[in-house]
Amino acid sequence: LSLVQKVKRINPEIKIIVLSMHDESHLVKEILKEGVNGYVLKKDTKDELLEAIYSVRGGKMYLSNDINSMLVKSLYEPDEGKLLTSREREILQLISKEYTNRDIAEELFISERTVETHRKNIFRKTKTNSIVGLIKFAYANNLI
Repeated sequence: LSLVQKVKRINPEIKIIVLSMHDESHLVKEILKEGVNGYVLKKDTKDELLEAIYSVRGGKMYLSNDINSMLVKSLYEPDEGKLLTSREREILQLISKEYTNRDIAEELFISERTVETHRKNIFRKTKTNSIVGLIKFAYANNLI
């Protein structure tokens, strides 16, 4: 997201197609608001990526079939339940079990730095600033 913002600030006319593994509606919507011209998932076919390139080059916006379906579905479902990504919910579960950052990193095969980033994002998204507040939020919202 910050890369898109930086590129658009330098050259607002540049065409950007996002190739991402993220298909959560709140994340996709956030990126689309930055003015990207296409959004394709890494799991999509090479043909779909080529179609995105040709569409954007032709002046159109392109969203992969899965992203289109997800966005239409999100019109009928509130985003509150999807406040956190699946990875963030996974980390929240482990935090609630009193895992340390190191324990979480080992359990999920990611770096401690990545865990720290996820924790910061979880606190920001839940508008909490302590573990106690986070756990209260998680219980109140049936996240754990």
